[in-house]
Amino acid sequence: MNPRLWITVLLSIVVSVCSYAEGKEPQPIKSMDNDKFEALVKRFDSQAKGRPGFWEMTYEDVSAYVITDEKANRMRIIVEVADANQLEKGHLYRLMQANFDSALDARYAIAQNSVWSTFIHPLGSLSEFDFFSGLAQVITLAKTFGTSFSSGAIMFNGGDSREEQQKLYQQLLKKGLSV
Repeated sequence: MNPRLWITVLLSIVVSVCSYAEGKEPQPIKSMDNDKFEALVKRFDSQAKGRPGFWEMTYEDVSAYVITDEKANRMRIIVEVADANQLEKGHLYRLMQANFDSALDARYAIAQNSVWSTFIHPLGSLSEFDFFSGLAQVITLAKTFGTSFSSGAIMFNGGDSREEQQKLYQQLLKKGLSV
């Protein structure tokens, strides 16, 4: 194990144990709540439907669902992408590669026989930027399913997505030059 990583893990454990021993549990930052959150949802889509804790928003042809739980301090944005039962093995493999390097803060997930694009964040510490960035990434990740599998944000090195996108580019270039 990397020595720096080991020291970081050890220090995290020590701080947690000391806090627990003193009877102090880490408390989430409380600033975002459903009322403030609804205002953000309505700013993005004035026609959004829903109620505190669950909203449906639309951007172009994409429906995004936003779910919050104030008691659990969680927020999630989800967009249904595809029927999971129809996924080819290669697509499933690409989803996992994309989750490593090109999905960024959004992720592909499978639940209830569907592939979803999702962004999950603590509600209390969510900023306006976090929300709008997460929403943009989820929608972009859904729209690029089957092509670049990218959230549209940066891509981390060390993964396979850049190579996969380069293969696609070369295939398209070759096809274009042969026409």
